[in-house]
Amino acid sequence: MQRYASCPLGLRSHVLQVGVRHPRHPGFWKMLAVATCVALLGCLQAQKLQGHVSVILLGATGDLARKYLWQGLFQLYLDEAGKGHSFSFHGAALTATKQGQEFMAKVLESLSCPEDVAPSRCAELKDQFRRLSQYRQLKTSEDYVALSEGVEALVRQEGRREAGRLFYFSVPPFAYADIARNINSSCRPGPGAWLRVVLEKPFGHDHLSAQQLATELGSFFQEEEMYRVDHYLGKQAVAQILPFRDQNRKALDGLWNRHHVERVEIVMKETVDAEGRTSFYEEYGVIRDVLQNHLTEVLTLVAMELPYNASSAEAVLQHKLQAFRALRGLRRASAVLGQYRAYGTQVRRELHKPDSFHSLTPTFAGILVHMDNLRWEGVPFILMSGKALDERVGYVRILFKNRAFCAQSEKDWVTAQSPCLPQQIIFYIGHGELGTPAVLVSRSLFKPTLPSRSWKEVEGRPGLRLFGRPLSDYYAYSPVRERDAYSILISHIFHGRKDSFVTTENLLASWVFWTPLLDSLAREVPRLYPGGAENGHLLDFEFAGGQLAFCQQQVEQLVLGPGSAPMPSDFQVLRATYRESPLVTAWPEELIAKLASDIEATAVQAVRRFGQFHLALSGGSSPIVLFQQLATGHYGFPWAHTHLWLVDERCVPLWDPESNFQGLQTHLLQHVRVPYYNVHPMPVHLHQRLCAEQDRGAQAYAEQISALVTNSSFDLVLLGMGPDGHTASLFPQSPAGLDGEQLVVLTESPSKPYHRMSLSLPLINRARKVVVLVMGRLKRDITMLVSRVGHEPKKWPISGVLPGSGQLVWYMDYEAFLG
Repeated sequence: MQRYASCPLGLRSHVLQVGVRHPRHPGFWKMLAVATCVALLGCLQAQKLQGHVSVILLGATGDLARKYLWQGLFQLYLDEAGKGHSFSFHGAALTATKQGQEFMAKVLESLSCPEDVAPSRCAELKDQFRRLSQYRQLKTSEDYVALSEGVEALVRQEGRREAGRLFYFSVPPFAYADIARNINSSCRPGPGAWLRVVLEKPFGHDHLSAQQLATELGSFFQEEEMYRVDHYLGKQAVAQILPFRDQNRKALDGLWNRHHVERVEIVMKETVDAEGRTSFYEEYGVIRDVLQNHLTEVLTLVAMELPYNASSAEAVLQHKLQAFRALRGLRRASAVLGQYRAYGTQVRRELHKPDSFHSLTPTFAGILVHMDNLRWEGVPFILMSGKALDERVGYVRILFKNRAFCAQSEKDWVTAQSPCLPQQIIFYIGHGELGTPAVLVSRSLFKPTLPSRSWKEVEGRPGLRLFGRPLSDYYAYSPVRERDAYSILISHIFHGRKDSFVTTENLLASWVFWTPLLDSLAREVPRLYPGGAENGHLLDFEFAGGQLAFCQQQVEQLVLGPGSAPMPSDFQVLRATYRESPLVTAWPEELIAKLASDIEATAVQAVRRFGQFHLALSGGSSPIVLFQQLATGHYGFPWAHTHLWLVDERCVPLWDPESNFQGLQTHLLQHVRVPYYNVHPMPVHLHQRLCAEQDRGAQAYAEQISALVTNSSFDLVLLGMGPDGHTASLFPQSPAGLDGEQLVVLTESPSKPYHRMSLSLPLINRARKVVVLVMGRLKRDITMLVSRVGHEPKKWPISGVLPGSGQLVWYMDYEAFLG
């Protein structure tokens, strides 16, 4: 039997009865209210004092546990001992009992106390913690049953109630499902006690795997029971970003936007390499290891709209999700990649690879991110991380624009007053020259407000310069007491605070953003760098027009060793013929850049000759990178004189994510200045119906083309080619659109959504120029087949594309052309 404190639960009704019996006693109600409060407080204290919390550390013999987690749990005990709860700590792993006990004994002996704890008191507390900690092997479902029974027996023995159980998963993600199943089936606490499950990254490898893992865990645990740890959110400078923005709203309201911020830098540099961890690094690389989680979480804290109540975990989550939705999609040109030179040798040695093996895993990455919203439009966010670099440091730097010009020389500038001094706010995460977490604000900006009990002004350090200025140029604050990130997060978990953790929704939003870039970089060859101070300026990069590029050209061979295969950089844009028409082939990035330039040249020529340019664009996934390239890298494009038409459209509302027009809007239209009356979506949605024959949408679009496009001849039509040989929405054996007089037709697709509207083959062949873009290895088979067939549009509609008096040009990447 569990024991509970006796509590006057019927006290309220009893008091009301007494009140009826003693209506004439003055002051009676006042005395009774005091007595009631005292009784209730005593009851609550009694319940609180009798609460027992069990902490189970899974993977207790691992590296993370040894370095951080046992110390974090000890700090939890130091903070909470004597405040009402009793504790037991269970180290669990697959390791045999004797070895596990020996490991734990060594780790517990190495624990340390804060500086303000006397050595004798520290020894006493460590001894208490050791007595409360035990090791047990957890391998079978019976072991979990035994663990639960042991916890219940301990609670009964102490005469307490069970307050909750905390399971910390310091194990690889592939083990999560089995452990979760066992906890859910036989290790949950009883009614009235909480369960908290702590999960360590990596949380998946891409969006699909993260979704599968989330679904699996969601079948065992409630969302409120799961705490996904991103230890960067526990770092003191990072945890101060939102409170700083909240406490300095008045000063920041007019500054925290595109009108004043020049750029934002989010950086984590390491001097160590990946030696000993190459098996992990080969699977994940620097983007998955650092940028997709740590730096992205920081990005959202800087970029999100500040909630009215910044301490509300729910409000913060919703605003972070809004920030994710505003992120502009990344392209290959958004990234630069590097790999320290010794990495390949380490991989071959540690993973027993042959001498001919060459890894493409990046150990350095710089990424350019943009937000598509009013606050941040045009402001570059630079995310950078790498191993084997020249220093260990992490920081978030918000650099403000400075339009002032000072006639006096710099030596005469007054530190706190000169408008020409750089203006910046830095959240200094740690290490580096300063060596401590800090918040730095240029004195020429404003004097910030920080919580005085936990942050103090940094003492002067003559000679120390940070970000080009002496420390004296900043209002500088550091924590009164430095705390390890894991200690802070473990405390938050114990108290049920979820604002410092990654929710399922947050996690999946991040993977949606990063997965397309990771897929596009899978075969990218990273730049080799020597490591450390020898890197020099080799990894410096610059950004312009939405693209990143290394400042220095690298002339040395990128991949050394026997049997080296040709690399992408060894190939240039090649010209040939395909189906007796010109063919341009290259690696995807060069191909898209070439196509975008050719389209711009065609547009400029058409506007010069006719005063306007009529461009018809296909939907689907292949043109997206082209749209992004046109949107960000072609400032001379005559958008004001361009008419945009759709080659085909799915019969869904125009705001539907599957709509081709919606893709065009997302990736191109919202980034360029095309007059709205020059944009011509297909009328698939009339009278609240989709592609109904009686609504005559196809005829209406044909009439619009005839009225605005001379001779119904588009200046350029962009097509794709499906794996079945279809183009536009003209499919094999299509009953309409392959011949005849109709300019626009309704068609049927073999896949959802089945109903489509499309330009007909005769209309496409009236164009002055037709471009067919074919990308990806999945198109290799159809590319080979179509190269051999004749004019058979009933079987392969793409074979019917041949402009009567115009030009046909094929653009294929190497994977589609060569396999």
